[in-house]
Amino acid sequence: MKPIVVVSVTLVAFLTFLIPVHAADLTAGSARIDLTPPLEMKFALGGYGARLSKPAEGIHDRIFAKALVLSDGEKKYAIVTLDVLALPPNVKPKVLQRLQGRGWSAENVMLLSSHTHSSLDMTALNDQNDLGIPQLGIFQPELLEFLIKSVAQVIQDASRSLQVVKVGTASAIIPNMNRNRRGGKFTDSELTVARFDLRGGEPLAVLVSWTAHPTFVDEVDMWVSAEWPGYLQRELEAWIGGGITAMYFNGAEGDQSPAGAVGASPYERLEDYGRKIAIEANKLYRSIKPSQNVAFDYGYQVLSLPERKAHPDFAATGGAEYGIDGAVMKVLLEKLVPEKSASGAVRIGDLLIAGVPGEMAAGLGLEIKSKLREAGIRHPVIGGLANEWISYILSAEEYNKGGYEASVSFYGADLGRTIVEGTLKAAIPLANR
Repeated sequence: MKPIVVVSVTLVAFLTFLIPVHAADLTAGSARIDLTPPLEMKFALGGYGARLSKPAEGIHDRIFAKALVLSDGEKKYAIVTLDVLALPPNVKPKVLQRLQGRGWSAENVMLLSSHTHSSLDMTALNDQNDLGIPQLGIFQPELLEFLIKSVAQVIQDASRSLQVVKVGTASAIIPNMNRNRRGGKFTDSELTVARFDLRGGEPLAVLVSWTAHPTFVDEVDMWVSAEWPGYLQRELEAWIGGGITAMYFNGAEGDQSPAGAVGASPYERLEDYGRKIAIEANKLYRSIKPSQNVAFDYGYQVLSLPERKAHPDFAATGGAEYGIDGAVMKVLLEKLVPEKSASGAVRIGDLLIAGVPGEMAAGLGLEIKSKLREAGIRHPVIGGLANEWISYILSAEEYNKGGYEASVSFYGADLGRTIVEGTLKAAIPLANR
């Protein structure tokens, strides 16, 4: 009997070797939640110091948080897009605390703000902000609680019913739709669209990456709006149909402004702009042939940031806008500007989102994308303002040039190189998985 057992084991091993091995099916779920607080909360709109923390006066269009949860049966990842200006460092840890015990961590959750300047004030969400400066923003505990509850809820909702999906990605250069507002030579005009269909072909979600500030509406207007990214998402959801969730996230937009919009008013221009980007995104979406069994993995890198310091131009530019002098700046750096941050990256088939925790200039973003392409990633994109806003992120040359963006960069001339290297450490290993 002994030889028979040996032969059987050998035969099983041989047959197992001959059977093709397939990657586990990728499953996904999506959800959305209305992120528009009640006007009775008297929440402030961010983006402009001149607003002086005045409460929103009305709602032009509602803002949302949307989640896409992915799982291959062993690991999972949540991408959350938010129609907000940016998030301070305290928000994500509080979301994770609310989700404790459900398998979520700093490594497998990415929060991506659109950077609309007609939404929740970032510093009104920062529980370390006790400076009491209207231009900078006044902390509102009830607004923070509202946001934390909403983001945790949308991740849970997207996790409830995961279904097998097919995924595909496409990119195209869209000329004359953005510009370098600092007059620099770098502009990232690449539009990237990722399509997620259920196994039967029904639409589930679409991710759209495009790089430009949502700043058509100025500081005088006090109505809530998702700005042009909101219009882009609504158009795609209407055109594609089927209950699809359209999710937009910004890129390395630190020096990138929209261009090519026409209209007699800010809202006409932002709708024109959002529609033009939506038309191009819809073309890409229709061109994609999604497939199953795609690569799926994520990476994470903690970043030790350079010494916190004020730029020599701060008092004359950013300081003037936000009502901050030298003494207050010292306190601000100690209380509101973190000593460490992190970069997370997620790969979904040919798409790789490299998360950057702030407003990175396009030249640095293009460098990261180029290195990822060299490593074998077909569609690398920057997830700008990922998880938290630490400051503007510029090259040493741009930092030393000065100007507004440099004045709101809080870690000196070496920050850009630190973030680029850390982001690549998180992202490059995913090219081989």
